[in-house]
Amino acid sequence: MPTITRTEELAHFCEAAKSAPYVTVDTEFLRERTYWSKLCLIQLALPPASTGGNPGGEAVLVDPLAEGLSLEPLYDLFRHKDTVKVFHAARQDLEIFFHDAQLFPEPLFDTQVAAMVCGFGEQVGYETLVRKIAKANLDKSSRFTDWSRRPLTDAQKAYALADVTHLRVIYEFLSAELKKTGREAWLGEEIAVLEDPETYITRPEEAWMKVRTRTNSPRFLAILRELAQFREAYAQERDIPRSRVFKDDAMIEVASTKPGTEADLARSRLLLREARKGEIANGILAAVKAGQEAKDLPQPRAEEPGKPGNAALSDLLRVLLKAKADAAGVAPKLIASSSDLDAIATGDRNLPALHGWRHEVFGQDALRLAAGEIALSAQGGAVKVVPAR
Repeated sequence: MPTITRTEELAHFCEAAKSAPYVTVDTEFLRERTYWSKLCLIQLALPPASTGGNPGGEAVLVDPLAEGLSLEPLYDLFRHKDTVKVFHAARQDLEIFFHDAQLFPEPLFDTQVAAMVCGFGEQVGYETLVRKIAKANLDKSSRFTDWSRRPLTDAQKAYALADVTHLRVIYEFLSAELKKTGREAWLGEEIAVLEDPETYITRPEEAWMKVRTRTNSPRFLAILRELAQFREAYAQERDIPRSRVFKDDAMIEVASTKPGTEADLARSRLLLREARKGEIANGILAAVKAGQEAKDLPQPRAEEPGKPGNAALSDLLRVLLKAKADAAGVAPKLIASSSDLDAIATGDRNLPALHGWRHEVFGQDALRLAAGEIALSAQGGAVKVVPAR
């Protein structure tokens, strides 16, 4: 189980990988104690054909924590467009590389997304694909170990390498399935989202929109906006988890009680002790004051007023989605979410479910159903689309 710890070793492997049709990639990282994921290990494997027909192929571990190791050879491989970079559930891996080097591997193949396009269900796990496609079992005993500790155990190394060696078989199977069904463009649309920088950028001024609250008072939301912006910027600058600054429930409490002094903060039930004094306390009080004085108040996030028949139409759209997804052999969630269906029922037309390949599979009939041009009919155990009378 070779582990690369020197830049020249990594460069040698990556140069060889450039002549391969693809390379499988995975990472191990920690995020419990930081805002940004801490990269602890990188796994890479080449297809058997690129190593003289060796059935195992060449697979290596790369230790990004090794002193003096530069990842630039790997990033150079990521820029090399003749070699496909294969990941499973790539989003968190891509976020790490985007934050570290402001790049995305090109071209990219995500086996989790491809599996959903090929009918393996919603957000199918790697272990499931290994069992169904590679006909193997995984030892998951090292899954939750501390990947930042050195030396790594043999069990950790074996677990890590399994995440890229079986991935070769899965990639080759799914890639062939996509070509057979002509759905490569479908995958391309999903990959474009993963390669969009906006997917990974969290702007402090927008952080409040992700906080769930039942209160929609504009002034309350203005204070919440300022508190969330302070927390996000503070956590990013110091690379600590948001919850180490203050948690959502504490933020909602502060936005409601509007403390004006540290003495007021001391009476909070939910604020951490560290947040009641010093920099964090000063930031909280400044945010509350800014929210109270704000002129640009956020609009209440009330539910869109319902229209007659919306609930019934939503239910019909759910039935249509299930029928269309089953017919296409695609996971329903990949086409549209429950909130997407509700939005269509209330007149929203600016949704991914109504564009691209989704329009062909589901969107065009969803719009026809909403317009009363078609109806649904149960015929035996199947749901059929029929002209509206």
